[in-house]
Amino acid sequence: MPAQFIMNLFIAFLWMLLTDEDEFRLSTFFAGYLVGIVIVFLMQRFFKKQFYLQRFYYVIKLIFIFNSELFQSAFLVMKHILSPKIDIQPGIFTYKTGLKSDWEVTTLSMLLTLTPGSVVMEISPEGDTLYIHALDIERYKDFLLRSLEKFEKAIMEVTR
Repeated sequence: MPAQFIMNLFIAFLWMLLTDEDEFRLSTFFAGYLVGIVIVFLMQRFFKKQFYLQRFYYVIKLIFIFNSELFQSAFLVMKHILSPKIDIQPGIFTYKTGLKSDWEVTTLSMLLTLTPGSVVMEISPEGDTLYIHALDIERYKDFLLRSLEKFEKAIMEVTR
């Protein structure tokens, strides 16, 4: 992937040199960069790796998924806080993850911990099981499992 980016920058600088302008213009460089994106995309099969802007798209997608889950869980926790009678059943459950590397598991646990109403208490020594404390396990366990699956899928898209 770094080779694709470097080739794209090279095409952009080459585009600037061939346009016969007297000075450096950012607009010319940007136009060359866009032409380079098209050329690198068309040459993608020679690199035997995914297109480098595709990973950038997946990172942005993960950020949007996290923000969506953050607002949904914050709304649910706010409902609990503002209700006149607090009726919660806190509990702990385990979640078996399909993520392999330490970075992936850490990212998943941090994303879940940052969303209100749940905390990753521990990760098994093998790194494949998360022990999660939920604010209201009876009502929102399905919501948490769905969030975990979304995060896990998005993390795999970014890292693999």
